[in-house]
Amino acid sequence: MKKILFLAVALIFLTVSFAQNNVTQFLGIPVDGTKSAMIQQLKTKGFTYDAVNDVLKGEFNGRTSNLYIATNKNKVYRIMVTDAVGTDETNIKIRFNNLCRQFQKNGKYIPQNISGMLGLYEIKEQDDISYEMLVHNKRFQAGYYQISKNDEIDTVALLNLLGEYQILPELAEEELYKKIEDIGDEEAMRLIFNLWDKLTSVMSNRSVWFAISEIYGKYYINIYYDNLLNMSNGEDL
Repeated sequence: MKKILFLAVALIFLTVSFAQNNVTQFLGIPVDGTKSAMIQQLKTKGFTYDAVNDVLKGEFNGRTSNLYIATNKNKVYRIMVTDAVGTDETNIKIRFNNLCRQFQKNGKYIPQNISGMLGLYEIKEQDDISYEMLVHNKRFQAGYYQISKNDEIDTVALLNLLGEYQILPELAEEELYKKIEDIGDEEAMRLIFNLWDKLTSVMSNRSVWFAISEIYGKYYINIYYDNLLNMSNGEDL
């Protein structure tokens, strides 16, 4: 319960806002525009373009990586970064968990759900990745939303949101804890999930997530930087 209360207070004191008009960035480059323009910008970051295989190659987050660009109607909506060299099951667990911790500590990201906030994305030592992926088709992945550096605090919207629960940000921290304790466990959980949904809904277009993939017994991490605004939403159906 103590951890739940901490999360509730953390959400209440959240000091960033989430403007809808910003898009996901990769190495400071907006995931937007034409593919040719994106390739040129990535070249300035040290990547080389292999036109035959339509892939960019270079170093990312300390590893040799391959980059792929996905478009919809000639507008970039995704950059996928994948390991150039695969590894075994033991090492991919370590790599996945280290990546979770890196995102968790990075002030530019917030987990896409409460499980991530509680640190539940990480893979347990006893988890059998190969069995779960092969037999149960389980996906080992973690998702985050990217926070724009240029966002400003939307005080009015935040006050309106907190007003729904009669919780005011000017309360002292001890009073906030007492307020949430008075609500009770079940109500506190409802409060957290409702606040979380509303606070993250406005940045849902700025999604960054990663997953484990397997090819011929070798395991890889694929990281996806998505701009959902440019994705197809069935408008051609």
